[in-house]
Order: sequence, then structure tokens, then C-alpha cells
Amino acid sequence: MRLEIASYKAIKYACLNFHYARVIPLTTIGFNVYNNKNEWCGCITFGGGASYKLGSSYCLVSGQFLELTRMALNGKQESTSKAMSIAIRLIKKKKPLVKLLISYADKGQNHIGTIYQATNWYFVDESDSSGNEVFYKGKWVHDRVPNTLPKKERNLLEYRKKSGKYKYAYPLSNKVKILCIQKSKKFPKKISLQDRKDTNLTLSEEVDSNSNS
Repeated sequence: MRLEIASYKAIKYACLNFHYARVIPLTTIGFNVYNNKNEWCGCITFGGGASYKLGSSYCLVSGQFLELTRMALNGKQESTSKAMSIAIRLIKKKKPLVKLLISYADKGQNHIGTIYQATNWYFVDESDSSGNEVFYKGKWVHDRVPNTLPKKERNLLEYRKKSGKYKYAYPLSNKVKILCIQKSKKFPKKISLQDRKDTNLTLSEEVDSNSNS
């Protein structure tokens, strides 16, 4: 398996075709993922984060942290966790000023961050969201996904408040690692089938290679 710097064209295709959100995130750096057969498997992308304050609780400023914004993969990769590990090594090499990686798992998709738990990230927080999502083509997706539909059809769709996210952190320096350990919490677990029915969550299984996790 190997990773190489990805073009915007490749990132756009991967995000629109391999990721449930169908949204192209702002990207600082992205990587193409190739399996051992040299088949393209999609992209892993990192961005500057939704806010410059994202790293403030770790004593970091903009440019010293990145958010893992997409793992938009098609399932042909031998190992999703290996792809992530290689991506992290490349970040260390190509972005030496970065001291922390942050990512989120979408509770509304019943994602708990399985890939992060398997690759030694720290679970540091969880949050609710004031945004909305829409039930479209059998699953809950970002409310911007059906924007291409006529307004009359969009008005007939079912909307709800987003369920929030689990926040994970991966330190790239010993100083930040200490802070991550201090903030770390017990890993969240998948809720039961009955709980998912009770809360009207989708019943789709979490697929780490197609999540933001």
C-alpha cells in the first residue's frame, strides 16, 4: 500500500462518490491511496479545521493542527488503519509544524470512531450540533446533499437536528500527548439495535473507509 499527494480532481471524485456526506471539505493536504495491486482506492484529506480556536485548548495556533476531514475510500484498500497510519507519517514529514490531528465521528450515522480507536487516537470530547440533516435515499445525510433537487421536492423531505459528534485527537509531539492523555475519556460504544430504533437513527453499519470518522 502506498499514498501520494492527491489533486483536487481526485479529492472531489472520492468525496462525492465514496463518502456518505457527498460534500467536498476545505483541504490543506490530501493523499491518494493505492493498494498492493496499484489500484486507486480513494483519498484521505486534512484541513485547517472549522475554527482557528480548535487547537487553543492544546496551546496551539493555526498551522499547528489539522483536522482529518475525510477518509473517502472505495473499500479496495487492504487495511484502512494502515492507510491512516501512512497518512499520519506523511503529515509528520510534509507538515513538520503540525503538532496535533483532530477528527470527528458522526453520532447521527451511529459512528463511534472505530478506526480511531484501532489506531491509538485519544477520545477527548463529544458534542451536540445545532445543524440539520435530512433523510435522503434511505439514510440521514448532510442537509446540503439534496440541494440539486427542486425546492418543492426538498420541502417534502424529513429533516432533523444533527446528533452531534465524538471528538478524537492524535498528538504529534510529546508535549501535546500529555495534554491529550489528560483530556482523554473512555471510548464510546455502539448503541444497541433497540436504542437505534428508539432514537430513529439509521440502521446502516459504520464503514470506517467511508466515514469522517
